[in-house]
Formats: sequence, C-alpha cells, structure tokens
Amino acid sequence: MSGKPQRRRRLRQFTAGAAVLAAAGVLSAALPAGAESNGRADHSHGRTVDVQLLSFNDFHGNLEPPAGSSGQVSRLKPDGTTEKVDAGGAEYLATSLREARKDHRYSVTAAAGDLIGASPLVSGLFHDEPSIEAFNKMDLDVAGVGNHEFDEGRDELRRMQDGGCHPEDGCAEEGKTFQGSDFPYLAANVTDEKTGRPILKPYTVWEKNGVKVGFIGVTLEGTPDIVTEAGVKGLKFHDEIETVNKYARKLERMGVRSVVALIHEGGSPAKAEYNYDCDSPGPGDGISGPITDIAKGITPKVDALVTGHTHQAYACTVPDPAGNPRMVTSASSYGKVYTDTTLTYDRRTRDIVRTGVESANHVVSREQPKAKDMTSLIKRWSELAAPVANKPIGYISGDIPGRGATTPESPLGDLIADAQLEAMAPEDKGKAQLALMNPGGIRSDLTHAASGNEGAGVVTYGEGFTVQPFTNMMTAVDLTGEQLITALQQQVSGANEASPKILQVSKGFTYTLDMTKSGKDRIVRDSVRLNGEAIDPAKTYRVAMNEFLSGGGDGFAVFKDGKDKFVGASDLDALTAYFAEHSSAAAPLDPPKADRITIVK
Repeated sequence: MSGKPQRRRRLRQFTAGAAVLAAAGVLSAALPAGAESNGRADHSHGRTVDVQLLSFNDFHGNLEPPAGSSGQVSRLKPDGTTEKVDAGGAEYLATSLREARKDHRYSVTAAAGDLIGASPLVSGLFHDEPSIEAFNKMDLDVAGVGNHEFDEGRDELRRMQDGGCHPEDGCAEEGKTFQGSDFPYLAANVTDEKTGRPILKPYTVWEKNGVKVGFIGVTLEGTPDIVTEAGVKGLKFHDEIETVNKYARKLERMGVRSVVALIHEGGSPAKAEYNYDCDSPGPGDGISGPITDIAKGITPKVDALVTGHTHQAYACTVPDPAGNPRMVTSASSYGKVYTDTTLTYDRRTRDIVRTGVESANHVVSREQPKAKDMTSLIKRWSELAAPVANKPIGYISGDIPGRGATTPESPLGDLIADAQLEAMAPEDKGKAQLALMNPGGIRSDLTHAASGNEGAGVVTYGEGFTVQPFTNMMTAVDLTGEQLITALQQQVSGANEASPKILQVSKGFTYTLDMTKSGKDRIVRDSVRLNGEAIDPAKTYRVAMNEFLSGGGDGFAVFKDGKDKFVGASDLDALTAYFAEHSSAAAPLDPPKADRITIVK
C-alpha cells in the first residue's frame, strides 16, 4: 500500500476548498503491455482538449468477483437478443481502467458512492481497509460519498479518508498502520448538526496543464432513512439540487467553469442491458426515477452527472433547466461496468462543449488478464481472513437466490426470515411470532457450486457474511395487527410506491399483494394471516426484525412505534445457528419455495 509521502503528493494535485493545492497535473496510471487505444483523436494541443472521465459506483467492497447472478450483467447483442456476461472484481476492474486510459493525455477517474459498506468478508472483516487500498492502486482520483459510507458512522468514514487503525479492533496487519485514501471523499450535502459545516470536503478541482474540472460530491438526501440511526447521529443531509447548485456557483467564482457532479442517487433505465441506447426514442426518454428530477433541477453550470445507488447501468442525456442535453451516467454495481465519458474542454471559455460530450458503458469482462497487484492484494487479505472465512456453517442442496432473485419474495429472503424467527421465538429470546426482513439487507445469493476449497453445497462463514454483512442486531417488538398491516402498506406506498421494498416474511405469515392497484390498496387486508388465522387489527403481536427496520429504516416509520423492545443476537448469528440446526452434509437444506406472498399482476 502506498505510504503517506506518496499520498500527500497525489492529494496536492487538487484544488480543495478555496486554496489551490497544486499546479502539477494528475499522473496517468501505468498501463499493461499490449493495451490498445480506443481510437479517439488527441486534441490536446488545440483550442479544445478531450478529457477522459472514467467512472464507477456501488462497488461495495467486491474485491473478488461477485458470485452467481450478482456477478453478471446483461448485454444487448447486434441481432437484438440478449446474453448474460460474467463480470466484475477488482482484478478485472483495474485492468479495464488501466487499458482505457491508454493514449489519453487527460484522464480522471471518479466514483459516485457506496464504494464500501455491505461488503463481502475479505473487505468487510477489516472495515473495508482492503478496498480503500485497492482504489488507491487503481488511481481513483475522487469519490463522492454514498449512504453505505455511513454504515459505521462519520468517525469511521473520516478514518477511511485520513487513515489510522480501527479504534476497537486495532491494526488489521501487525506492524502496519492503515494509510487512508489517496483520493478525496466529497460530502457537500452532509453537515454537522451543531456547526453547520460539511463533514468532509464539498468539492475539489482536478487540474492538468491549465485544464480544470471541478467535482462536487453528494449523497441522497434520504440517507437517514436507509442507514441505522447510529450511523448518521449528529448529521444533517441536505437537498441534492440546492447543494450542487450552491457549490457550482462557488466554483464559477473561483474560475472553474467545467463541473461534474457525483451524485449517489439514481434511476431506472427502460431496459436492463448495460449497452442499451438510453436516449431511444429520444433524449431522456429511456430513464425514470429520482435522478431525472434531480438532473432537471441542477444548474446548467454543471456539465455532467455521475450517479449511482440503484445499481443500474445507463448513459443518458437528460435536459438541464435551460433545456440543453446533459449526460447522466451510472455503471451498474460491484465493479461489473465502468463508464467512459469524453468531456470536450474549451481552453478559451474554460467550459465543457456540451455537443462534444460522449459517453458509453463498458463491461468489466473476466476474459481479460487480471491485474497482478490486485491479485496479490486479494491474496494477502484473504489469507488473513481465511481462518474465519473458510469455516463451514451449513449445507444446501441447490442455489438459493437472494439479491439476484427475479421475484419480490426471494427464497433466501424466506430462509433468513425463518432463521430470525427461530432465533427470536424462545420465551427468553423475544417471544417472536413472526419475522420480517428488509430486502436491501440481502446482499448476495447462496450458490451450490464450490467457490473455494470447500465442496459443492457447502456454505462457509464468508459466504454467509457476504449475504448479511451489516451485523445488525435482532430485535423483537410489540405491534398491533393494525400496525402490522400498516407496515405492509408502507412497502408499496409513500416513498416506496415507485420502487416497492417488499419485506421478506417468515413461515406461517401470508398475504396477497395486488399490483394492479396503487399505493396502500395493493395490500389485500383480509388476506393477511398468521398460521392460517386472519390478523386481528386490535390484537398485539411480537414481531422480530433487525435493528435497522425497528429504527424505521427503508421508510417503515410505523416500526418506530413498536413497544417492549428486546435485543437479541446479530442477524448473521441467527443465520449461522439456523444452518447448524437444519442442515448437514448428509441432509442439506433445500431452497425455500418462496410462496408466502401471493402476487396479483
């Protein structure tokens, strides 16, 4: 890992705040032998300069290639058919970025949040220090924060920036102190409640040979709704549009007229293929969701938006408030895709020529050579994690889809809910009668194929950690039947109406979800049953859920009204115990049928 002297040299290549930290440009990364140019012309000596902007988002500590459907992207073929492509992993992302930079005199690499958090064990076990080290080696230049950067609170995020050993677990490697990121993390719309000041730099300026591009980084204003209360304690999250516009004006006063916003909020393209023409049939027509309104409200002073959060891949032009097209991009997740954008910089006006902006997403194929430094990095951290990661915790007879499930109710979601109910049902453990699990907390699938030295069907602690990496503590609370029905309605109404968050339910809890209706009417009230009996609105039920949900996360405000809270073991401990009780090498656990929620379409 790079030492402090090198890190200081890299950070001085930026303008941060009102002070110019460097006149020297960002050095391009060393390239592997045989890397090919993408064929673009070099305009570096004329009035205009082509600045290459490489970007990605939502990496979530996936140093190793993600397994199952989580490690695939969909590609649109020339004949109109689609195919699945295995993609992602730090070894391949590093190679892709380094080859993409070849023959580009001006190249900057940026990321739009959730680089860490909800990470597989090889990174998450060490509080994501391995991922920060990997990004340093990839020559990441700047990153905005996402909601998952706050999973462990602001102090831990600051440690990711500044370095130092973990305050409780100490140094991950004996005799080595974590150095922090070589790149600035930007958090323009996150302020301290007491001082009103941003907790990290709100913006920075990349500069080379007089060419300046400003970057403003923001996360979604709704971050407190999707992060534990402890993670955002003492912080205030501001409107994305107002914040970006504020700092775009400040950059203009500094003489910086070329501006890119890194926004951890996203949208949904009309088609899932990473190479789908998002401007078909016309600019802005191929994307919907929160980012469209944000893009339409952000000042024309901003020339491009790099986005994330929804884990989708798109490269669209959305009109700015002046009606001019502006590029809005996102690069899927887990390092499976990167975006290559050309920003044509006019030396005379110091602004981006919008008509010269081009952008495309590219798959991070696993058929290309691995970056050797990433292989060494992963090997080193994997060896440190091995005693914990390789321990078998259970056995399965087939794939159990979770994150990659194609239905609102997933087999893995059912399994996790059952595990949580079993952990919290005893008289001295919460007396739970049912369990509910948030779908966003299920980060991967469980695959039957062997992923390491263990045999097929073996579930290791590392695989379990990848599925549930948050170490959320389990809780059991009293809810009335009416509150329980309200929670089901909140899945598909209010903030969740456009993108429903369907809770995963334990065995014995059933209901009908009618998607032909709208809002809370989608929940068929008289269909909600527990062990065959209709839910009584006036009766009290004991409901198990993780601390994120019981704190009102994901828009489930009614859960905060739960009474008589009992705190139990962690969600991962519950899953581990369930596997120990219900599976063995001779009798592996079968995938649940996912038939508890009846969907009417």
